[in-house]
Amino acid sequence: MKHVMYASAAALALTAGMAHAEGELKFAPGEGAFSWDSFEALKSMDLSGEKVSILGPWLGPDKELIESVVHYFEDATGADVEYSGSDSFEQQIVIDSEAGSPPNIAIFPQPGLAADLASKGLLAPLPAETADWVRDNYAAGQSWVDLGTYAGADGTEALYGFFYKVDVKSLVWYVPENFEDAGYEVPQTMEELKALTEQIAADGEVPWCIGLGSGGATGWPATDWVEDMMLRINTPEDYDAWTRNELPFDDPKVVAAIEEFGAFARNDAYVSGGAGAVATTDFRDSPQGLFASPPQCYMHRQASFIPTFFPEGTEVGVDADFFYFPAYAEKDLGKPVLGAGTVWGITSDSKGAQAFMEFLKSPIAHEIWMAQKGFLTPHKGVNTEVYTDPTVAKMNDILLNADTFRFDGSDLMPGAIGTGVFWTGMVDYAGGKDAGEVAASIQSTWDSIK
Repeated sequence: MKHVMYASAAALALTAGMAHAEGELKFAPGEGAFSWDSFEALKSMDLSGEKVSILGPWLGPDKELIESVVHYFEDATGADVEYSGSDSFEQQIVIDSEAGSPPNIAIFPQPGLAADLASKGLLAPLPAETADWVRDNYAAGQSWVDLGTYAGADGTEALYGFFYKVDVKSLVWYVPENFEDAGYEVPQTMEELKALTEQIAADGEVPWCIGLGSGGATGWPATDWVEDMMLRINTPEDYDAWTRNELPFDDPKVVAAIEEFGAFARNDAYVSGGAGAVATTDFRDSPQGLFASPPQCYMHRQASFIPTFFPEGTEVGVDADFFYFPAYAEKDLGKPVLGAGTVWGITSDSKGAQAFMEFLKSPIAHEIWMAQKGFLTPHKGVNTEVYTDPTVAKMNDILLNADTFRFDGSDLMPGAIGTGVFWTGMVDYAGGKDAGEVAASIQSTWDSIK
């Protein structure tokens, strides 16, 4: 559900038979800091006459971006690629797959849907060596292997999904000028973040702006907070067990993560408008307090898309900036990162489909999009000098320095939980209800749908 925050709004269709003329390539081979050797290596694959169909969720402005990447594969191999974007991708891929007419490759915004298709025998496992490649070449590599590994129709687990294009959520936004004026420094640990929160309040100021309002989706920003806290006080294995309900929602470990969120959100001195305003403030309006004069708050925890809702003309990196939502030094859990992303899987196997998945391993497949806009990757082999936006480059550094990456937990849970009672339960909790009671109520609902 929350992946829609990152999606564009209009339909996208790339037609078959794209021209292979070098003039269509966004960046001339051999020029700039790109890993052109990885592009040249693609030319060893002769795919003349091979057609590859791809279905995904990307729409509108992303059309030229995905086209620009696909052109390099076509130019090097001679293949024709047909991409279709759909705003009802989740329904369409199921219908097409079950009807026996799927595309060669599908781009899933949520691993859960890919896992469902794999369990029905509707995804082809990736070559066995792919898992080792991901472990070796992606930062927090085992995390990405885990996220793409599913049980097939016979129950045997294999790597079915390859992640390409990632979003980061573990960010805290602030106004550098406000920090400088007040003498505050960017915290490096959760202990320092809590100390800074206390200091700002002691100075008579308000540390945080937090808003959970989002129409019918009200409550989701709090679930991101809780997910980040789960990764900072519990192990990645605990997090995984929680998303599968092997660790019950009312387990003390989960209740503690909810209360970690409450330590910030339920303290009147810590939140703009007081704790009572958290549930009713729209998430799109909540960062506005950073830019008020005098500031109504100093920090705002939100994902990479939030600058869309900053005041017009705000320049990220100058007027506003961000830092990594830090981990506890005392917990020794490394640097976990919460995020989302798209996982690619083969829904109709072919020589061209296999070749395109190999292409996604190449640095050039990442760098062409990196050099334009809005692309993050855990690929350690890319040249980050191709980034033209220092803000995106800084986000990517957070991704490349992660010890653990975990996908948005609510998107991994059944819809009735992750986009239902988890959302509403966090609104109840922000409003003053006991964390244990809220967690028990969510677990009761989960038990009822098993």
